[in-house]
Amino acid sequence: MRTKRSEGLTPRQKEILKLVSQGNTNRDIARRLDISVRTVEVHRFNLMRRLKVRNVAQLLRQALQQGFLPKNFAFR
Repeated sequence: MRTKRSEGLTPRQKEILKLVSQGNTNRDIARRLDISVRTVEVHRFNLMRRLKVRNVAQLLRQALQQGFLPKNFAFR
């Protein structure tokens, strides 16, 4: 049986997660990565589904607990 951590995240999901953790909006992220806002929304939805959370606070907590963000990560 694979654990959530061993499943990992795609490089793009990691990039989106980092930008979310820095306080960027979907629109900010889309502009920065030159993708559509809808694409960012889909990435965030998939991240939240994979980590089994319902909001951004839970997403960030799970990301920290599962090691997708470093323990000493500073939120901005």
